[in-house]
Amino acid sequence: MDNKKVEKTPKHQDKLRALDNLSLGISIVAAVAIGFGIGYGLKVWTGYTWTLWLGIFWGVAAAILNIYKAYKRAQKEFEGLENDPRYAHRAKYGDKSEIDDKE
Repeated sequence: MDNKKVEKTPKHQDKLRALDNLSLGISIVAAVAIGFGIGYGLKVWTGYTWTLWLGIFWGVAAAILNIYKAYKRAQKEFEGLENDPRYAHRAKYGDKSEIDDKE
């Protein structure tokens, strides 16, 4: 019997990652659309045009926050790869191939 630890990954892990990236794009569009809706509602309710721009600004700010959160999540996920032997050479010496060194 082997005493090796075998990590089991979920069967559909790649699909879940793809859906997570797709949801980022959808959330950007949704944030701007919701911000526009709030701004338009405030414009109709108050009569001031600048409230429409305020709502759009809130939507764009929410979209940027979503992108930042996704970046931090991806950075944390790939943080451990620098110590992985498959990527250690590239992390230490860069992404040059041997052909480039001969030139």
